Amino acid sequence: MNTAVTINAVLSHLELLAPPSYQESYDNAGLITGSRDWACHGALVTLDCVEAVVNEAIARGCNLIVAHHPIVFSGLKKINGKNYVEKAVIAAIKHDIAIYAIHTNLDNVVSGGVNGRIAARLGIMGGRPLLLRDGVLRKLYCFVPVDHLEKVRNAIFSAGAGEIGGYSECSFSVTGTGTFKGGEGTHPFVGQPGLRHAENEVRLEMILPVHLSGAVVKAMIAAHPYEEVAYDLVNLANTHPGVGSGLIGELPEAVPESDFLARIREAFQVPVIRHTRLTGRPVKRVALCGGAGSFMISNALAEKADFYITSDVKYHEFFDANDRMVVADIGHFESEQYTVDLLFEVLREKFRNFAVLKSETKTNPICYYY
Repeated sequence: MNTAVTINAVLSHLELLAPPSYQESYDNAGLITGSRDWACHGALVTLDCVEAVVNEAIARGCNLIVAHHPIVFSGLKKINGKNYVEKAVIAAIKHDIAIYAIHTNLDNVVSGGVNGRIAARLGIMGGRPLLLRDGVLRKLYCFVPVDHLEKVRNAIFSAGAGEIGGYSECSFSVTGTGTFKGGEGTHPFVGQPGLRHAENEVRLEMILPVHLSGAVVKAMIAAHPYEEVAYDLVNLANTHPGVGSGLIGELPEAVPESDFLARIREAFQVPVIRHTRLTGRPVKRVALCGGAGSFMISNALAEKADFYITSDVKYHEFFDANDRMVVADIGHFESEQYTVDLLFEVLREKFRNFAVLKSETKTNPICYYY
């Protein structure tokens, strides 16, 4: 007998790929309508969740919509259907449809994220973030009696702490003396209540992602012998090598600029590409950012990219290329369209006891006359 999968289980799986803590401050990724406690009867994946997509979910028996772009970016003071946002929200609430957005947190994951999918379509290899994101790492310090060091350390490792780049189980420890005095009603692991006790302890420290903080602390406390565990959790300015905006990588072989433009047009089925003047140099090093990425033109230049692929570039921003690289604007929808395939594959591989469907609704608001 199959047990119904909750929406929470589906969203928790997505959040392993793209933790909510990775989203930008302006974003509104996460569950927008509905409840995590509902059983999931089907998931519809889309780039944008407009009213037509909600109606499609209803018609196809899906009560969860997973969208890349949040339908709600700022607070709604009234919900009376006066615009496309309110119409979609009303339809979702009326029909018990959960809407979940996985936006800049998915943009900021290089391995398995939006920009990684774009790079794969173009054959770009060795991708890393174009602009590293800070604020995603913490340092845990805890104090452990010597004889229990390995038990506590292993528990913290198992919860996901101690990874630095391609290395795992990274930690540092130093021996010292800890003191404490238990008050009335305490049951100290060593020593007597009311008497100060000195114990040989180890200060254990290791790095961890912010989104794993709760699980790591829980594992540490469960493995620790003390009734009250002394520990510090400190935010770091360090960057994570796999988390950040955009992507920079290289083609296996250099190609002429016109050939690379043709490759982009074919890979993304774009009717037109707005771009700066060609430089006459071959293309080897490529930077890219799905969606609006003109804010990183200077980063692409600093990385000595031959080409920068993004969208929503304004007139004066094209001048920033300064004939040092080619800036190519392929359109916002066009650059992110394969995010639907990415999310479909992630969910389809994990969940087999309900339907995972790609939306058939065309949500690109931009049309081309040519």
